[in-house]
Amino acid sequence: MVREKKKEITRRTIMEEGFKLYAERGIELVTLPEIADASIVGRATIFRYFNSKLELVIAIATWKWEEYIKEYDEMIDEKDIQKMTGAEYLKHFLDSFLDLYRNHSDILRFSYYFNSFVRNEKDALAHMQPYINVVNELKKAFHEMYERGKQDGTLNTEISEEEMFSSSFHIMLAAVTRYAIGLIYISEKTNPEKEVERLEKLILREFTREK
Repeated sequence: MVREKKKEITRRTIMEEGFKLYAERGIELVTLPEIADASIVGRATIFRYFNSKLELVIAIATWKWEEYIKEYDEMIDEKDIQKMTGAEYLKHFLDSFLDLYRNHSDILRFSYYFNSFVRNEKDALAHMQPYINVVNELKKAFHEMYERGKQDGTLNTEISEEEMFSSSFHIMLAAVTRYAIGLIYISEKTNPEKEVERLEKLILREFTREK
């Protein structure tokens, strides 16, 4: 039991240190020996837990998004979530992107590098199922929201569920990621949060109905 606990702590430490380095410098530029040194483990130890850099990167992405989604949902009592209209639930979903930008820009930076990395890895798709499962859980929650909005009439269900999810997810994620990474020039007069809030209002105007 103690041995298993120690192994879990070591695995978690490797992922934590890997996440920090990848989010700061990019995945391509960080080597496994650097992560081993930061984790204070032998370089061969990493391969006892992860067969390759790709496997480690996917494990980190899966862990961080699972952790964030759980923490964000716990910010609101489950009873309050159940009382939300479809439109209110959609706003809760969109607000998560603002929360990511305000409090978790490291996740956004890592995610940007992650997407670039897996696109260039030939065997990525064969290892992506754990990460895909996280996205599918998010889609399940969105489906619940959409069905609620269909019943209470607060969502514009002339727009399909798939289009609503894809549009709101990708538009908001792209916007906050660009600001977090620094791909958009931010002048002294620019307020990224206000601009993302305005984008959220535009999406809500498109996807919701007044009651």
